[in-house]
Amino acid sequence: MNDFSAARNGDTPDELWCCEHPPTYTLGQAGKPEHRLHDNGIALIQIDRGGQITYHGPGQVVIYLLVDLNRRHLKVKDFVWRIEQAIIDLLAEHGLVSRRVDGAPGVYVDRNDGTVAKIAALGLRIRRGCSTHGLSLNVDMDLLPFSAINPCGYAGMAVTQTRDLGLALQPADAAAALAGELVKQLEKA
Repeated sequence: MNDFSAARNGDTPDELWCCEHPPTYTLGQAGKPEHRLHDNGIALIQIDRGGQITYHGPGQVVIYLLVDLNRRHLKVKDFVWRIEQAIIDLLAEHGLVSRRVDGAPGVYVDRNDGTVAKIAALGLRIRRGCSTHGLSLNVDMDLLPFSAINPCGYAGMAVTQTRDLGLALQPADAAAALAGELVKQLEKA
């Protein structure tokens, strides 16, 4: 990702990279190590994106957005809004209402008990007008590793996944559909 971005020029096409990761915690540039509550044997990797700590693992869709914001005339806030909207639109296509939370990038769902749970996280780096890193959408995974961290730096933040909300999505299908929604949002720019 960093090599791709370093070699970019004005003609380099934007790319979306869809993947799943082995169990891993990532801590953003300004991330505080104390947001890892205890060591459960899962590797912690310091990376160069924004944001605090999050968990990545099998059954979670990760999409890296390698996008030239300048070429698309996008400001960072608009770019983040479009990413969130792509996730919201994908979930809405499956009958699930989700939303943004002011001051907390990502996508959230309201639970029956009146609490809010995070279903998708964002962590970006913008350098020379181009983005790296991206988003993660919890689809069909083991959520237990989130209990060892303050997700995205928020103590007690509940997390959920599409499976637990009644959506029968497979990660590969969710990744393809979400990539399509992201392309729709980016083509509007």
